[in-house]
Amino acid sequence: MNFTVQFTTRWADFDANIHMRHTAYNDYAAESRLRYFNKFGITIHDFTKEKVGPILFEENTKFLKEIHLGEDISVNLKITGLSEKGERWKIQHEVFNSQGKLSAIINVYGAWLDLAKRKLTVPPLKFQEIFKDAEKTEDFKEILLKRE
Repeated sequence: MNFTVQFTTRWADFDANIHMRHTAYNDYAAESRLRYFNKFGITIHDFTKEKVGPILFEENTKFLKEIHLGEDISVNLKITGLSEKGERWKIQHEVFNSQGKLSAIINVYGAWLDLAKRKLTVPPLKFQEIFKDAEKTEDFKEILLKRE
């Protein structure tokens, strides 16, 4: 299943060089992940109720093409890795400018955190299922975890 979000950029997203500031790319990627969760009925209220939230270990951004002041963008979400129970995940976001040109690739490696114990956890079943039908990249790999 393809998932892409269209965004209208804001004045605050741009720097003195009149192109999108580097951290704005990552902000839009984070927003697209939250909208993806919401599409599957997982909201901030579910994080609180289940005492589980997403965390990131790594975030890597490759900049390819400038996005200029006034341009709208689109950001997609693809899975590059997933553990058996969905407790760890790797997501790739591609950011496209208003002409549809690939402008950045953002890769994140994350997991689910038990908010009470402050430890990594296997998420509730509802959370486990959200990535199963997501679009996968060609180089998708299962994330193997040590099981005790």
